[in-house]
Amino acid sequence: MGLSLATAERWVERWERQQQRYAVDREERFTVIADVVELTVADRARPSIVDLGCGPGSLAARLARRLPDADIVGVDMDPLLLELARTHHADAARYVDAEIGQDGWARALQLDRPLDAAVSTTALHYLSADTLRRTYRHLAALLRPGGVLVNGDHFPHDDSALAELAGCVGRRHAARRDDFAHEDWASWWTAVAEDPELADLLAERGRRQPDAGTADSTAQLSLAAHQRLLRQAGFAHVGVVWQYGDSHVLVAIR
Repeated sequence: MGLSLATAERWVERWERQQQRYAVDREERFTVIADVVELTVADRARPSIVDLGCGPGSLAARLARRLPDADIVGVDMDPLLLELARTHHADAARYVDAEIGQDGWARALQLDRPLDAAVSTTALHYLSADTLRRTYRHLAALLRPGGVLVNGDHFPHDDSALAELAGCVGRRHAARRDDFAHEDWASWWTAVAEDPELADLLAERGRRQPDAGTADSTAQLSLAAHQRLLRQAGFAHVGVVWQYGDSHVLVAIR
């Protein structure tokens, strides 16, 4: 299933553009996440970081550039996106094929010491409340005291009026930046299906996720729900350090 570097580069570049439609001020959000991690690991010679739901390596690659001495592990269950990461961002991280929150996923990381940081972008909202509860508890056990979980994602408000306003703010911002000119999630996957070099990986993805389809929408827990689950999992300090519309960077300190 190995890919050529040129193919991986082409599809990762299209992924980066496509994702701008969905993550409000995406590059700034990445930068904020890296800022938090860099501050947290400032006294660590070889910090240990896990990227949850790493996809094609977008965040892992940015962290590796900021923290070249870090040991980064990227974990994801999507074989196609993982192969893009392994090929295009081979030096950024060690990539692990595992389903976050399921039995054995933490052991699959094969960590040799406690984590300094766990990061994620636009991935954990796919997990159900029960799975997220287990995942947060696993992460609390994996992180050292003072370690952080940094999650950049869209968290809806409990208040429907505020949720509508926050969504509007994000869409207006994206429109001003012409982000909606890029292909969307469904179009990206449709185009992937037409590339013969990706056929085996796409077939494997279909076997593993028969109901995946091409939509990226799912019921999402509110910001308050995430904060509550994190505190219940044992994180001492939980709060938002950055927000634009309904896009947040949520930090939990072990």
